[in-house]
Amino acid sequence: MARATLVGFSAIIMWSMLALLTAASGSVPPFLLTAITFAIGALVGLAIRLVAPAQAGGARIPAHVWITGIVGLFGYHFFYFTALRNAPAVDASLIAYLWPLLIVVGSALMPGERLRWHHVAGAMLGLAGTGLIITQGGGLSLEGRYAFGYAMAALCALLWSAYSLLSRRNAAVPTSIVTWFCAATALLSLACHFALEQTVLPADGREWLAVVALGLMPVGAAFYAWDHGVKHGNIQVLGAASYAAPLLSTLVLIAAGAAEPTPTILGACLLITAGAVLAAKSMLFGTRTPHAERART
Repeated sequence: MARATLVGFSAIIMWSMLALLTAASGSVPPFLLTAITFAIGALVGLAIRLVAPAQAGGARIPAHVWITGIVGLFGYHFFYFTALRNAPAVDASLIAYLWPLLIVVGSALMPGERLRWHHVAGAMLGLAGTGLIITQGGGLSLEGRYAFGYAMAALCALLWSAYSLLSRRNAAVPTSIVTWFCAATALLSLACHFALEQTVLPADGREWLAVVALGLMPVGAAFYAWDHGVKHGNIQVLGAASYAAPLLSTLVLIAAGAAEPTPTILGACLLITAGAVLAAKSMLFGTRTPHAERART
């Protein structure tokens, strides 16, 4: 389980590069960028199948798995972009980032899982740290006129947490299925692009390189790693640790010279790190669960 949890955490590390690479991709509109990068993400899955064909699996995949995967990946991005167009980015982002907390709490409904106080406390600390980063220490000013945008952001959180939790329930389904989820998301995003946006392609080689890097890692390999992690790792730890993504993203931007270090970021770092350690204390420090104690006796 620890190894699968680390694989899942590698997805969080890759997602931390999302902001920097997206900024470097130029003025490509969101749905077109999603279509291109998820198409590359599908190619990542096909490459994995060539390297490790045993992982592809040959069993028939139930219809509900297809619905969960496609709605999860495409739906999250569709509603997130809709939220950003109908509410302030800070408010929408923080509401959308309730999904790690929902994963931690929702994991209590999973067979064989037991939610403990330190999982919830760790996730709450992570949410507080994420709030500091997104608001830069300021407050939220939710306004009624942005209610539609807030609702779309809440749907983002619900969809991604539901996708992750239902993936856990479908642990027997091979991770290679994510290849087709990415392909479907690319096609649906392309349709949205033609319906809602004007085409703007990357202007030069550097922007194309950023787009390719997005497709290979944050919008490619990360989804395969996340699928493996939530299916076979400690989903409560992964949920709480997901709050590290905005922190790591900010640190990447600082390292690249695109952001400045501030006391607010230091405070967020402490909160998120403490939350992640608290949520993972059983795994890190070998705390015995009641089940383990019974097994010893």
